[in-house]
Amino acid sequence: MAQGTALPVLTPKGPDTGGTGSNRNKSKKSPKNGAQTERAAEPAEEGKKLEPRQPVTARPSGSQTRPLRSQNSSRTPKTTRRRPKTPLTPAEAIQRHGDQLTPFEQSEILEYQNVYFCGSTPNKVKGIPHSQYNSGYDDERGDYKLIVGDHMEYRYQILSMLGRGSFGQVVKAIDHKKDVVVALKVIRNKKRFHHQALVEVKILEHLMKKDKEHKSNIVRVFGYFYFRNHLCITFECMSINLYEFIKVNNFKGFSLGLIRRFAIQLLHSLKFLQKEKIIHCDIKPENVLLKAQNKSSIKLIDFGSSCFEDERVYTYIQSRFYRAPEVILGLPYDMGIDMWSFGCILSELYTGYPIFPGENEAEQMQCIMEILGPPPKKLIQASTRKKTFFDPKDKPLIVPNSRGKIRQPNGSDLVQATGCNDALFLNFLKKCLRWDPQNRLTPDKAMEHPWIAESNTGRTEDLAAATPKGTGKKTTEKSATKFPKI
Repeated sequence: MAQGTALPVLTPKGPDTGGTGSNRNKSKKSPKNGAQTERAAEPAEEGKKLEPRQPVTARPSGSQTRPLRSQNSSRTPKTTRRRPKTPLTPAEAIQRHGDQLTPFEQSEILEYQNVYFCGSTPNKVKGIPHSQYNSGYDDERGDYKLIVGDHMEYRYQILSMLGRGSFGQVVKAIDHKKDVVVALKVIRNKKRFHHQALVEVKILEHLMKKDKEHKSNIVRVFGYFYFRNHLCITFECMSINLYEFIKVNNFKGFSLGLIRRFAIQLLHSLKFLQKEKIIHCDIKPENVLLKAQNKSSIKLIDFGSSCFEDERVYTYIQSRFYRAPEVILGLPYDMGIDMWSFGCILSELYTGYPIFPGENEAEQMQCIMEILGPPPKKLIQASTRKKTFFDPKDKPLIVPNSRGKIRQPNGSDLVQATGCNDALFLNFLKKCLRWDPQNRLTPDKAMEHPWIAESNTGRTEDLAAATPKGTGKKTTEKSATKFPKI
């Protein structure tokens, strides 16, 4: 979901031929939801079911309203809270801002009762009714042609692009009705993506009802609506994601103290999801966002691949670097796959790089076996994809990657892979990264592990003062992590 500075456009990273994810290291990365809002967006009314807003007939032009804010201002809105603006009727909007509306919009706007923003850019798409690709508003892929400065639903002003994935796109936008900044997810105009987005709304709505005090560290959804045949979902806006955070730190990794604070917060999210029997299915650094710049408070985002445990539909899920072995092997999966991804993230936060960086799924399996050894015989025997990774005698198939590198089972271990000598942290990672999900740590057990329990505060601290890996000193002003402006 969207956040503070305009994040780089990211393409999916997950299954090699589809699924969820992005193009970091030639693998999928999924949607971003990031961007720190300067003021918190108002939550949806507690206990109220999220329902899409539908266009309605315009009010009589004689209705008394105050004018819209200037449509020509190019300045960024002030960060101080203002009272929501009274909307215009369509007739008033056409009279005052008709020169900013295309012929298509002058007809379309009549379907809306309230108009808050008409779009201030001259680069609008000139829609042609009934023409190819959704009257010209979509590209060949079914993505909406988003233009910075344009409107969505005559209410939201697009500020910047935040991310792109297999599902669609995410932008940072101003909600001119409530005068807040939000992350706006625009789903591709394809039936399968539309259906999965509704599942995401259903899951987030369920989680919001169960977590009215917002203690689960899970992104808040405000609502959804349809605009020009696209399902659009609004979320709270936050800061950069953990991949971007690693990147601005030059991929050097972070101190165990900071990693532990992140871990505790993620475990609260995973514990909550376990209680509600929900599998996230795409936990990775890109889907964990800092709530605010220079603070270690985080939230879990992007439930576009998620499902209830008893409603599993897909067999091929998760972004490749963070994909659990049972998914690769075609075995039944449960909430244990999220704990595997969680362990992968902790290792990456320490080293700055993915622990299992397979360039394809064959090498992904070899990366795992290189550090953990071959999987237990019972998993190999039960695998529906056994022939892809093992010979008739259940011996691993060893194939060089595109660079000619060969990875041998047991060719390394966690100590060598991470360069870490902290016994408790290594033990914690080992228990998260077990082949058999039945033997893997659960969120409850993880919270009781000595590495977590010795400092189970999850408190928010200043990231600029975080202890860098490998030292016992605080960072100086010169060496502190630098953040992109938000």
